[in-house]
Amino acid sequence: MSGTRAPQAPGSIGERIAPEELSAYLADLDTWIHERKRELDELDAAALASPLRDRLTADMTLSMALWKAASDRQRLLAATWDGGRVGPQQRERMSTLIWGRLDGTLDQRTVDRSSVPASSLALSLPEACRLLDALASQLRVRLSLDPAADAYARRVREVRAQVERLRDQIALEPSPSQRAAQEVWDSLHTRVEDLAARAGRGADIGGLIGPLENEAAVFERDLIVGGSRRREAIDQARALGELQADLEAREDALAALAAKTRATVTPAPRYAVPDVSALGPVPSNVEQLVTFRARLERVTAAMNLVEDAFSAALAEHEELSGRLAAAQIWGAGLHDERARRTFDLAAEVLALMPAPLRVAEPLVQACEGWLPAGGERKERS
Repeated sequence: MSGTRAPQAPGSIGERIAPEELSAYLADLDTWIHERKRELDELDAAALASPLRDRLTADMTLSMALWKAASDRQRLLAATWDGGRVGPQQRERMSTLIWGRLDGTLDQRTVDRSSVPASSLALSLPEACRLLDALASQLRVRLSLDPAADAYARRVREVRAQVERLRDQIALEPSPSQRAAQEVWDSLHTRVEDLAARAGRGADIGGLIGPLENEAAVFERDLIVGGSRRREAIDQARALGELQADLEAREDALAALAAKTRATVTPAPRYAVPDVSALGPVPSNVEQLVTFRARLERVTAAMNLVEDAFSAALAEHEELSGRLAAAQIWGAGLHDERARRTFDLAAEVLALMPAPLRVAEPLVQACEGWLPAGGERKERS
């Protein structure tokens, strides 16, 4: 079934795809799922009997995992489709199932053992299907499952179609890498056209078709993975940008908290509020994003420390004020002039801006000492 390729997916994420497009896609996807499973079973049996078994296990396992993820998503699509009984909301939900990320359903242990980086498998259903096609093509070549000469012409047609698909994929590459990708594509295109011409003349291309299929499959896999990594970087940059904006807003609030604390109490904490602008803009490179995230985390930790310190100082002032107010209530009946002077002095010290906490604390304790037996203890309990 090596001629069967994943169907072209309609629409885009969030789009209310037309029912007729969904119907055709689901039918083609169902056929592809069943045919691909049959071939994977054949490849698995061949791999188990091959002397290359150990080297093929990782990609064979990843292929099975991708097939299961695609099959599971196909069942969700079929359930949502419900025989065509779908409205606009269901059709929009189906576009999300088609074009949303599929990697959450993959077995992480399987991914870790594969030849594809785990961070690069943030794939949609169409991309997962195409990656599975590429992996299956690689496995066919490495297992030499197409020895018959009459299969060469079909294989040339397949790799030619694959190279044409790659032309569209290259157009999505960013400018820095597009030139190198175009050079690889030019080489593949030249070689496949040469093979087609040789096959047309009846020449033996058995030693040439396999390496070309393998290189085209690897190139397609790398393009898919590269696109996935770029999307991952965009998602990370967006999330880090939101975190940075939150820290900038928090910086202003902490500056106001610090100013209020310094105006209210002394001694106030001597921490400085971190300057978020010193971080600079969010980078776009994946490796730089890792470093930038670590810097944001350090700024977050520093802000937590600053907020805790200034909040604790204000809380201490509020606690002393509350204790004095309670003592004033319990001591309202006192007629001792010295007691009244102690209460007045404590209130005067706490009213200072800023209020010296080291002076206020013993004064409040002195006020509580003037209370009738049990009054201060009852209030503070």
